Amino acid sequence: MIQEAAPIRREPAGLNRYTAVIAPYALTATRVLVGIIFLLMGLPKFGGLAGFTSFVSSLGIPLASVVAPLVATFEVVGGLLLIAGIATRWVSLWFIFEMTVTTLLVKMPNVGLIAPQGKPGVGAELDLLLLVCALVLLTQGGGTISVERNVLKREL
Repeated sequence: MIQEAAPIRREPAGLNRYTAVIAPYALTATRVLVGIIFLLMGLPKFGGLAGFTSFVSSLGIPLASVVAPLVATFEVVGGLLLIAGIATRWVSLWFIFEMTVTTLLVKMPNVGLIAPQGKPGVGAELDLLLLVCALVLLTQGGGTISVERNVLKREL
């Protein structure tokens, strides 16, 4: 009589055994950090709204006096929504659009991917990183700790 062997239980290999514990919180950490960055990028735009409006107008964007306050408002409100974990996918969709526009219209033509040393401004690297983070949040959602998941029990 042949006896079946019990399946061998294997522990996760490599770094997975250490990262498996924190993996469920990676999206939450990404969402909160992206939200803080957009919040902190949007607040100063209100302090210098006339200058920001003039800058938006210099890019040839129509209705700059409407677009500039909207961008500042979306960055602040969207940042707060991301921090809380509300409407994560919708907010991320806006930020993907915004970072695509800033990368193509502002950063790449004027500064490049990485700003040369001694030249004022920041290159497109931060915009591209935020764009990719927003893409991850759009496709994966806000993570395990969010108002949507834990309070509302549904995505908006």
